[in-house]
Amino acid sequence: MKSAVVLLPGLNRDRDMIAALTRIGGTPPVTVWESDGDIPDVDLIVIPGGFSYGDYLRCGAIAARMPVMRAVAEKARKGVLVMGVCNGFQILLEAGLLPGALMRNASLRFVCREVKLEVANANTAFTRNYRPGQIIRCPVAHHDGNFFADPETLKRLEGEGQVVFRYAEGTNPNGSMNDIAGIVNESGNVLGLMPHPENLIEAAHGGDDGRALFEAVLGIAA
Repeated sequence: MKSAVVLLPGLNRDRDMIAALTRIGGTPPVTVWESDGDIPDVDLIVIPGGFSYGDYLRCGAIAARMPVMRAVAEKARKGVLVMGVCNGFQILLEAGLLPGALMRNASLRFVCREVKLEVANANTAFTRNYRPGQIIRCPVAHHDGNFFADPETLKRLEGEGQVVFRYAEGTNPNGSMNDIAGIVNESGNVLGLMPHPENLIEAAHGGDDGRALFEAVLGIAA
């Protein structure tokens, strides 16, 4: 299973993501830069978290217009798995690869803590190694993670099973509608989520609840 990690100025979780993909998959991912208009043949593309371009204009707005994101969009249209975490989620929304928007946290404060997530849809390429309704732990670190969508879009997301993760047991850190923490596109090959599963994959992290996600997308059976 070949993977790639997108690098953009201001992202600061790329090393964490590369380490997780390498440790679990056994092979380091290739890295692609902002100006790259072509991405090698891979099975998975990941956009990590951070503060691309200083979060100017809107979080992810500048990054979404870089040549590499046009290449990501083309790969996604061909069925390649794409995952955006935190700022990566924001970038996917700005690029139009996922519906909805991420607004300022309801508290108007940066939130950095552990939350609980419910696996709302375990029938995706990203969540197939979890059980439906399973509660897992995962850290978050963001200032603009408050998911919003218009009523029609929200109804479609819920009705078509595109909500894959929800904040559980009262741990919603940002005010997201319907406690939404992660969604997929209609084809199910593009995932955006605010929590950081790459930071909870082994005992040294205090737990490995995020490991099953990486094992799923890297083709490792549960």
